[in-house]
Amino acid sequence: MWDVMMWPIVACLLLPGLLVYLGMHVVRRGIIFVDIAMAQMASLGVCFAVMKHMDLDSPLTFWISLGFTLLAAALFAFTGKRTGEVPQEAIIGIAYVVAAAASVILLSYSTEGDEQIKNMLIGNILLVTKQEIFRTLALFAGVGVFHWFARKRFMMLSFAPEEAVAIGVSVKLWDFLFYATFGLVVTSFVQIVGVLLVFTYLIVPAVCGILTARRFGVRLAIGVALSLVGGVTGLMVSFYQDLPSGAAIVCVFGVLLVLAGIVSIFVKGEPRSVDA
Repeated sequence: MWDVMMWPIVACLLLPGLLVYLGMHVVRRGIIFVDIAMAQMASLGVCFAVMKHMDLDSPLTFWISLGFTLLAAALFAFTGKRTGEVPQEAIIGIAYVVAAAASVILLSYSTEGDEQIKNMLIGNILLVTKQEIFRTLALFAGVGVFHWFARKRFMMLSFAPEEAVAIGVSVKLWDFLFYATFGLVVTSFVQIVGVLLVFTYLIVPAVCGILTARRFGVRLAIGVALSLVGGVTGLMVSFYQDLPSGAAIVCVFGVLLVLAGIVSIFVKGEPRSVDA
């Protein structure tokens, strides 16, 4: 078993922490589907590389994918509205649909288009290599350090946006920096696990933490712990039941979310709001 599962398990243990942290911000901002939209934009870059018959593991493919993601970051930062008649989720949803449709069109030029669509959706974490894990971990560490030094701005924009506006914070600039670093993380992770698992890791652990605790630090710790349990458990289930690994992990996270909802009822008397 370990010759197949060792590096996927290592990936599930080392990589999800930053995604849970970013997911806490995403849920608080009320832009739940921004991660799946950004992941789809990253996948659109990969589809472009497929159409051009590029090596999918090459640095050029990564930079093309990141370029598409940064375009989405700029779009969401400079056109999103915190108030107004058009909610930001509408813009995010439109971007996702257009990117998904464009991906299908680009892959129609490839003889392996159907297989590529499947891989982009559910990925194949079983194929992750040691080099991919530690390269991605180094990138995540860099993004984490940046967020640590800029944490006051990011926390203010996510949890007290009115205060940020009142003291003159450049909201659009800092929103772009948030989306850009978020996109860098998503671009790296989506090539390993696929679009659906990126969305799951970003949202489900964060929501579980919010349902079962009040303080941000406690919520983050719960979310990280559940991301580790969910990822490793899903891998074990997929191995012993001969199931697709990505789909198994997503379903395990769904079970964990239901359990978190039940726990919140006993702790609070009713499910908590997902607002941080």
